[in-house]
Amino acid sequence: MLTEHEIEIRVRYPECDPGGFLHHSRVFVYFEMGRTELHRASGDNYRRWEDGGLYAVVVQAECRYLKPARYDDLLRLRTIVHRVTSVKIEHEYLLYRDQELLCRGRVVLALVDREGRIQPIPEEVHRGHS
Repeated sequence: MLTEHEIEIRVRYPECDPGGFLHHSRVFVYFEMGRTELHRASGDNYRRWEDGGLYAVVVQAECRYLKPARYDDLLRLRTIVHRVTSVKIEHEYLLYRDQELLCRGRVVLALVDREGRIQPIPEEVHRGHS
């Protein structure tokens, strides 16, 4: 599994507040996009997990906003697998406009089964990240 991946995101009009600034809540959607693309680039995806009865759930999310983004800005999101334990995956996020860091975030995921019971992280994800 890759430990880092970057995507570009153009700030769309409906993602902004009336002042034309990226609404703070949309950053977490961007984080999800980054996570999904990191796993896809690694040859894995959430659909495969779900087909196997595993569901990724967010157990902690945080973001430190440093500078605002505006409508039509082209942003670069770096997603980093910070740590993997037997039951959780920690991702770090760095959102840039050009070389300017706009925010940094962290999301912790756990995997659960259909009944909501915590499940171990698959070996292929855990390997090399503990």
